[in-house]
Amino acid sequence: MRVAVFTEPHRGASYDDQLRFARLVEAGGFDGFFRADHYQSMGADPGLPGPTDAWLTLAALARETSRIRLGTLVTSATFRLPGPLAVMVAQVDQMSGGRVELGIGAGWYEREHTSYGIPFPAVGERFDRLAEQLEVISGLWRTQAGGTYSFTGDHYRLVDAPALPRPVQVPGPPIIVGGRGPKRTPELAARYADEFNMPFKSVEETAGAYERVREACDRTGRADRGRAPLVLSAGIVVAIGRTDAEARRRAAPLHVKSALPPEDPVVGSPTQLVDRLGEFAAIGATRVHLRLIDFADLDHLELIAAEVLPQLDGTR
Repeated sequence: MRVAVFTEPHRGASYDDQLRFARLVEAGGFDGFFRADHYQSMGADPGLPGPTDAWLTLAALARETSRIRLGTLVTSATFRLPGPLAVMVAQVDQMSGGRVELGIGAGWYEREHTSYGIPFPAVGERFDRLAEQLEVISGLWRTQAGGTYSFTGDHYRLVDAPALPRPVQVPGPPIIVGGRGPKRTPELAARYADEFNMPFKSVEETAGAYERVREACDRTGRADRGRAPLVLSAGIVVAIGRTDAEARRRAAPLHVKSALPPEDPVVGSPTQLVDRLGEFAAIGATRVHLRLIDFADLDHLELIAAEVLPQLDGTR
């Protein structure tokens, strides 16, 4: 089981906060540091000191770390055009020596779009745009050196794009598609993704999502197209402690009203988290993304590194 850390800087974190956290993630033996791609907090908290752009931040972290994977969960397809996004991610892949992953989704949080003047079409169009973005990004990265790439869709048109810069990873950085959608999300994951992620739901709900994705892989002939099996991953909201009181203190922000849908957190001891990891492994997950809320709570991260990772039988 590979264990990565997922963070939400839009709740209130500077670049320095994220750098300190990412360095500790690396020192603690985790698989990766992933961050949300949002420009606004989702609760009553204003998110001070303000948003930090996901890919600008990851580019900087690429030069300040040496081992951990770096990526987004997830980049909003509404925020950036697919051609420039492919360039951006490929450049960060070069800067990191080939450690970048692109989690990408349709976008959902209307308020931040309105706040920053970003168009927010209806959900059907957002998924149509996501599908075209996945086609464009994959196509640019798979184009051979010296070649060009063209694409004509309903929302994007590229003519003789030089497909530069080249990412270090071949044919490109791993693409993560995930979410709770029962129809289009599994299809997009089966066609374009390297990893499917089910975020922050119960083991039972996650198992159902995995089954839908497996069925989509069969329908779309993923194996016949020579694609490797999808990595199946889960997101887990975590608030653990050495005592029940410490765990409850860390869980307090989970009770604040938010625009996020209901989640299934692990609140309790390190052993409870190990048990949950085992349950996800039993349904096919080979990677988990632990969502930690407080960038200032470095002890939380150190506790997981010291008392959870060593119990995973060297599979981290």
